[in-house]
Amino acid sequence: IHDVWGLYDPYHRAAERLARAGFVALALDLYSRGEVPGTPADMPAVMRFLHRLPDRRVLSDIAAAVAWLGSRPEVAGRKIGLTGFCMGGKYACLAAARCAGLSAVVSWYGLLHADAIDESNPEHAKDALADLAIPLLALFGAEDAFIPLAEVEELRAKAASRGLPLETVVYTGAGHAFANESRAESFRPEAAA
Repeated sequence: IHDVWGLYDPYHRAAERLARAGFVALALDLYSRGEVPGTPADMPAVMRFLHRLPDRRVLSDIAAAVAWLGSRPEVAGRKIGLTGFCMGGKYACLAAARCAGLSAVVSWYGLLHADAIDESNPEHAKDALADLAIPLLALFGAEDAFIPLAEVEELRAKAASRGLPLETVVYTGAGHAFANESRAESFRPEAAA
């Protein structure tokens, strides 16, 4: 699942790498209905867009993609995993707790909270994980300005106290979007590898 900027080159390449490794890969476009988040020059507009994006609809799209993949002859009988980046990492976490048909999830610097809980965003990703029943690997950068380490530690503590199948890894020297090779200022090859 792509980040807030949509389905562009880094996510096509991620799907291609998975396919070359022998997996059936699908890069889901959450903006296929024509929504656009704005531009990096207007981050307040981007944040408003993120808050208006309805979690239930996104999770419904993810569930439909998982069901479609499961029906494909090349996938039939095999396990289905999900990975997502930034906003997509948030939705990967929510899907790990809310979508049937998944066997494992990897979240890359997934946003753990929203500004407010409302009808469009009924729960924070970190709260949904209380219902986690499948393995989740959550990857973070130690210098991430969007995801404070205190939130990662809170997530770890909740998972440990509840015996949840959650593993977190924090990479020193990495910030937000450390696996996005199209963002030279953020990309950290060692952490991404």
